[in-house]
Amino acid sequence: MLQCPLCHHTVVQHYHRDQSRDYYQCANCALVFVAPEFHLSAEAELAYYDLHENSLQDSGYRRFLSRCATPLLEQLGSRSHGLDFGCGPAPLLATMLAQAGHRVELYDVFYAPNTGAMKRDYDFIVATEVIEHLAAPGDELERLWERLRPGGLLALMTKLVISPERFASWHYIRDPTHISFFSAQTFRWLAETLQAELQFADSDVIFLKKQ
Repeated sequence: MLQCPLCHHTVVQHYHRDQSRDYYQCANCALVFVAPEFHLSAEAELAYYDLHENSLQDSGYRRFLSRCATPLLEQLGSRSHGLDFGCGPAPLLATMLAQAGHRVELYDVFYAPNTGAMKRDYDFIVATEVIEHLAAPGDELERLWERLRPGGLLALMTKLVISPERFASWHYIRDPTHISFFSAQTFRWLAETLQAELQFADSDVIFLKKQ
């Protein structure tokens, strides 16, 4: 039986089919997701990531990440301690936040598998362009939420599902490593479930504050 990877609900409906994959939507949390049989192996997933050319010196990448960093820095206390979850091989966002006076630890299942970092508590956690890659986003987000101190911020960056019509021609689903697609409705469900304060800081930047 097909199950939602975010809320584990079993009432799902077919949402879209393209040339390579089927997509389903959860009737409970509205997450759109790719069926597990279309997920890449870990080896194929890493090989795809290795094709990316982001670097610490990339000014365009810095501008992109500033849409998360700028509103986040406005809300952080001085010398906050954070985690860059899914930092990738070029942890530019962590560098930007560290340059602003904060201490940032790194975790990435492929590039920085520092399991100790996932056992500490933080004032903030950032995950930019990460959650759309997660096969089990519900379990991972719950794990991150547990690592946040009261009053802490979980800052997420991901493109949002707008409608079935726009989804069909959306460039975001062309990436074979993108398997979980969130909408504003999904984040409202998530905030209610976590009893979090929800803020849309930009069109694809979402903050969840722990009460």
